[in-house]
Amino acid sequence: MRSSDIRSTFLGFFQERDHRVVPSSPLIPSDPTLLLANAGMNQFKPYFLGETIPDHPRAMSVQKCARTSDIENVGRTTRHATFFEMLGNFSFGDYFKPEAISWAWELFTRHYNLDPERLWVTVYLDDDEAERLWRRVGVPPERIQRLGMEDNYWSMGIPGPCGPSSELHYDRGPAYGSEGGPAVDGERYQELWNLVFMQNLRGEGSGKGDYPILGGLPARNIDTGLGLDRLAAILQDAETVCETDLLAPTFRLVQELAGRAYPGRDGSEASTSFRVVTEHARSIAFLIADGVLPARDGRGYVLRRLMRRAIRHARQLGVGEPVLPALTGSVIGNLGGAWPELERQSELIQQVVTAEEEGFERTLRQGSRLLESAIGRAGSTISGQTAFELHDTYGFPIDLTVDAARSAGLTVDEEAFAELLEEQRRQAHRAAQGRKGDAVARQDLYRRISAEHGLTDFVGYDTTNAETRLVALLDDTDTVQSAREGDEVEVVLTRSPFYAEAGGQVGDTGTLRTSGGVLRVLDTRPGLDGLHVHTVQVLEGEVRPGDEAEAVVDADRRAATARSHSATHVLHAMLRRVLGEHAAQRGSRVEPGRLRFDFAHFSAMDPAELGTVQTLVNDYLLDDPDVRVWEASRAEAEAAGAVALFGEKYGTDVRIVDIGDASRELCGGTHVGHGSQAGPVHIVGESSIGTGLRRVEALTGADALRHYDHQRDLLAELASLLNVRPDQAPDRLRQRLGTLAETQRELESLRRAELDAHAARLASTAEPLPGGWLVAQIVDVPDLRSLAAGVLARRGGNGTVVLGTVTGGKAALVAAVADGGVQARDLLAGAAREVGGGAGGKGPVASAGGRRPENLEKAVRLAADEARRRIG
Repeated sequence: MRSSDIRSTFLGFFQERDHRVVPSSPLIPSDPTLLLANAGMNQFKPYFLGETIPDHPRAMSVQKCARTSDIENVGRTTRHATFFEMLGNFSFGDYFKPEAISWAWELFTRHYNLDPERLWVTVYLDDDEAERLWRRVGVPPERIQRLGMEDNYWSMGIPGPCGPSSELHYDRGPAYGSEGGPAVDGERYQELWNLVFMQNLRGEGSGKGDYPILGGLPARNIDTGLGLDRLAAILQDAETVCETDLLAPTFRLVQELAGRAYPGRDGSEASTSFRVVTEHARSIAFLIADGVLPARDGRGYVLRRLMRRAIRHARQLGVGEPVLPALTGSVIGNLGGAWPELERQSELIQQVVTAEEEGFERTLRQGSRLLESAIGRAGSTISGQTAFELHDTYGFPIDLTVDAARSAGLTVDEEAFAELLEEQRRQAHRAAQGRKGDAVARQDLYRRISAEHGLTDFVGYDTTNAETRLVALLDDTDTVQSAREGDEVEVVLTRSPFYAEAGGQVGDTGTLRTSGGVLRVLDTRPGLDGLHVHTVQVLEGEVRPGDEAEAVVDADRRAATARSHSATHVLHAMLRRVLGEHAAQRGSRVEPGRLRFDFAHFSAMDPAELGTVQTLVNDYLLDDPDVRVWEASRAEAEAAGAVALFGEKYGTDVRIVDIGDASRELCGGTHVGHGSQAGPVHIVGESSIGTGLRRVEALTGADALRHYDHQRDLLAELASLLNVRPDQAPDRLRQRLGTLAETQRELESLRRAELDAHAARLASTAEPLPGGWLVAQIVDVPDLRSLAAGVLARRGGNGTVVLGTVTGGKAALVAAVADGGVQARDLLAGAAREVGGGAGGKGPVASAGGRRPENLEKAVRLAADEARRRIG
């Protein structure tokens, strides 16, 4: 059964059981506590927590997932992967264990036709109900095993929804390991499907299976995850996931590039390398397609690590040329039909992997030079600190350091390296856990408020003022019962006209008035989906929860922000028109009168391209296209060609903004009514913000006009200084600059001639010594280095020059030596102390300086005496 059939069979089975299909969320999750989407349930977390009511109690999905927590196992086992598709069915307070278990058994045995005699089940230690249900469908008790919290109690790895789980395993036979069931050998008895009975809430813990259970969720839920790769390997009788139709074309290409066949599952390093390169190529393509770009930290570091690991294993297979462009191209060709984002972003994927592979090759060359230097300095062992610096600072892999050291007859202190690496990981983990802990605690507080008072009724699309009520006041840690003049707190309202920051658009500001006080709204942001949190400062009086209030948005600021947001949509469309479809949005910041737009592109835009984009944007807005806002289901919006932006979270029903026929995007922001209200737009800058990522900054509306006025005034002032009309200023300025450059060249020629003459005079005064000659003088020339070099060149032989001068109220000295083995810095050590400073420089030239110019004469004399002693 091909992978496409496995997907369709799964979806068809649960569609017959009244499940609604939900599209996969991007690999960049909306949940701030997650680095990457790692499970099918991620996007349903608000449903499990009771924060959001689903529009249908049953769902199913094919979710893209990325996990690198066990990356070292990838390639070494038949089943581990850093990217995989998770088939899942979900119940939000609807059905529970009986249905989940019976349906899983029916799908496996009657639709995928897996042999019931080879299926094993694990359940949580005390889950008697699950065992009874499995026995009822036909699983004999000897093939049901009970495991502990680490294996059969599932959570996202962070505080949040969790619950006991039951797993279906398939016995692949004696060739894959030992008898005894999943409790004995996970490689032979391969886990395929995990049924999680999502009913509890977990707290903070130090590791897998080590966390407190805080209580129950609002309802009992079902969350299942069936790994497509693993099931495909069973149904296609493939030894490893790389040999399934999901990866086989890429796997064959790796063998072609390596010029040799895969040796099979023989435990060799080559066998591992073939699988690593193949598997990582798929992860790389999907991550880039979903908006991840290489970086030094975060999810960008995950991508970079995968790329470098794939390149390194390809080199170990003997592949010398670049591999990632061809391999990711193979992934796109094979899986682009199932996942269209791969084809849409194919150009970007190719650009990113090409640039990164070239960059890593430079890193390897630089690291090799540094490693050679370290080998030259080492006795018998390269220190762990040196190995760690090569790894951390230069990205040089530790195994290459070990190999190079071995070739040179040295060893590497790998134990010290491992300790340093582990300490770095611990620090990063502590920092991440601290951030997560703060975020989770705040989220818990918002959940408590929403459970007690409900979500915010946002009315800001229709009005900029509303009658409302204060339902909660919050300080840094918890709710408070009052706030007085001068206090800065957060406020939650029953209904709000204030737009909460989202989709790049900043939150609204304005005023809240109660019978007892006046509050300035400084910012508005989402606490949870549907819960607006307003940061306020109490200007007058005192306020309490329960106070009735009048909420008034700063309408001028809102209008200026709406202009920028509509302009951003048109800018996005025109960038893609000029640069290509790959130039898709990767982030934005929409503010009153200005915008910042990040997009995927690998080279700087030249002034002509920027000018073309700006003209297209303004011409289009000047035609005054209609701005239409409408709502539809997510599927209807995608069918209509609406652009969904990476990293944004969308529900089943979405809001679409059309600006004429140029732009159709899913968007929850505020916009102008007609295109002409958004202009003019003036692009003020374009820059790089990372590998394959560019940023355009622009002004809109009155801010753009003020900028034009400022530029006009500057031109007028420049024309006045040049005594010409403004349109003549550029030519006149070019003439003046040309004259100035010629004058500077003449002055430089005169300066060099004067310096040469001065050097000749000094060379003629050289003091002969038994080992050479010496010139030591105080001069009135600021460029001591050039003068000293001129003296050496004029005189020749084994000479030494010591010069001093006073410049800017400070003493400066230079020593320069010809051949003779004398370090110039050594000559100035005493002289530097005399003038109150230090000496610097290596080799034949050194300098010194200090704040005691009155001692310069003595300092030069000391340096000269030291030169005479050393030369003699």
